[in-house]
Amino acid sequence: MRPQDRSYLESHEWARLEGDLAVIGITDFAVEQLGELVFLELPETGKAVDKGDTLGEVESVKAVSDFYAPVSGTIVEVNANLPDALEPLQEDPLGEGWLVKIQVADASATDGMLDAAAYEEVVSDQS
Repeated sequence: MRPQDRSYLESHEWARLEGDLAVIGITDFAVEQLGELVFLELPETGKAVDKGDTLGEVESVKAVSDFYAPVSGTIVEVNANLPDALEPLQEDPLGEGWLVKIQVADASATDGMLDAAAYEEVVSDQS
């Protein structure tokens, strides 16, 4: 079962609110579907983003996939351990493999996103 402390998008991103920060990543399902990861492009800090904006891309031996902002705000941090070492993203996408932190304007930032149970239904339909 996926962690209950975050919200999910059907496009396989997750967001966990920590006060006025949203920690953003891609799900284990997305990593599984991509296969072996070979490249990661992360956005610049300080960039303002709107929900749905492309944040960067993940490349695997099988495909290239964009990842999107599940919330609106300003990028205040990117995971400095990535993209030079993709193992944290490959092995722990819901933890150490987080991608960016976004300063959100308000606590309703994740309204409209899926909870863990609803996301499970989405991926079970895609498996």
